[in-house]
Amino acid sequence: MGLFDTTQLGLEQALFGATLRQRAIANNIANANTASFKRSDVDFHSAQADALGAPDAQSRLRGLSFTTETDTASATRVDGNNVDIDQEMANLSQTSLEYQSLVTVARARMAMLQVAIGTRQS
Repeated sequence: MGLFDTTQLGLEQALFGATLRQRAIANNIANANTASFKRSDVDFHSAQADALGAPDAQSRLRGLSFTTETDTASATRVDGNNVDIDQEMANLSQTSLEYQSLVTVARARMAMLQVAIGTRQS
């Protein structure tokens, strides 16, 4: 097992994906009153799940990229904007909690490595 095993790569990619999703949601919120604006989102969960489910998960995770997709299917207001501010705030809260959880797991893994190599007391 290397230092950068599948779990570590998965954590790094999930943190990156959550960051991209937070940016997309923040952009949606900032443009909630912009006429003809279409909301966007980053679905990093399914892309990461596909990579983790593959036999060559490590190489798939290393090459993984996330795309911001524009939502053209949801209902729009009279001005053509489709941002639901309540939904965006809920999405932002969910993604923030997920990011914090991922950081907690990453810190715990680093602490275990530090104990294992003797640079930190348990």
